[in-house]
Amino acid sequence: MTVTEEEHSAPGPPPDAPARRWRPGSVEVLAVLLVLVVLLRGPITRSLATPALQTWLTVFVSVLTQAIPFLVFGVVLSAIIAVFVPPSFFAKALPKHPALAVPTASIAGVVLPGCECASVPVAGALVRRGVTPAAAFAFLLSSPAVNPVVLVSTAVAFPGQPQMVVGRAVTSLVVASLMGWLWQAFGKGSWLRMPSRAHLDGMAKWQAFWASVRHDVLHAGGFLVIGAASAAVIGVVVPKSWLEHVASNPVLAIVTLGLLAVLLSICSEADAFVAASLTQFSLTARLAFLVVGPMIDLKLFAMQAGIFGRRFALRFAPATFVMAVLVSALLGPVLL
Repeated sequence: MTVTEEEHSAPGPPPDAPARRWRPGSVEVLAVLLVLVVLLRGPITRSLATPALQTWLTVFVSVLTQAIPFLVFGVVLSAIIAVFVPPSFFAKALPKHPALAVPTASIAGVVLPGCECASVPVAGALVRRGVTPAAAFAFLLSSPAVNPVVLVSTAVAFPGQPQMVVGRAVTSLVVASLMGWLWQAFGKGSWLRMPSRAHLDGMAKWQAFWASVRHDVLHAGGFLVIGAASAAVIGVVVPKSWLEHVASNPVLAIVTLGLLAVLLSICSEADAFVAASLTQFSLTARLAFLVVGPMIDLKLFAMQAGIFGRRFALRFAPATFVMAVLVSALLGPVLL
């Protein structure tokens, strides 16, 4: 066969195949951003001097500064679970029956010294390693609120009020268990979109570990930035004087502080000090703030959507908020 015949016989693209569309990559996006910064450096410099933008930058940087170390901690722990821990370990550590595995996983959250940014990737790793999703989600909700670091910070923020520490721990454990059982009863596997780990197959353990860390940091970190930016916008838009008008209504105060916890997206290691400063609100309302925040806020919703899928987040997040507010309203007067 001649060269000409080989060229004519070589397979080519189908005649009706659509042309491949060009998509900008990270280099092109970065180049455009740099050009825009250079062209708009005058307006950007003047806008940075406005108080509103300075407040936005303060909130944005604060959320990222608080969250990134714990996000990295959670990603590293997630990679360790995914690569080094055999699946049989979790089958032995948790009860066989899902109804018993849920409260066991909730209590296990006490031993992880991290915040909500760490719990999301760890919960994803648990599901990938065969843990029933109901138990993994119970761990996801309880760990940021009942671990030793958070409980100690709560005791420091509320000196002489140990009932706030007990109330936060008990209420958070109850909400986490109820949400785990709720998912077990009504949750559907089709709502979950777990990231594939096929790219780790065939790698040496340490090579797979670093590949998993790089993948999850880039994946979850992007959603964390989106959530932090949203929280910063809310922090600038919502006036502080508006809170004073709702504190006198007990029901409205609980719902308001629950919503405020979602919007502010404060790390669970620091939220107790914010709650302690809201002296115009009742202890029950502030308990709702402490229970809701570590379980669902703007950055958590974005991270849950990124790791478990949007269909999961759109169902799980509202249900978690309603459950946390109701249980706080019921147990607050009893425990506090």
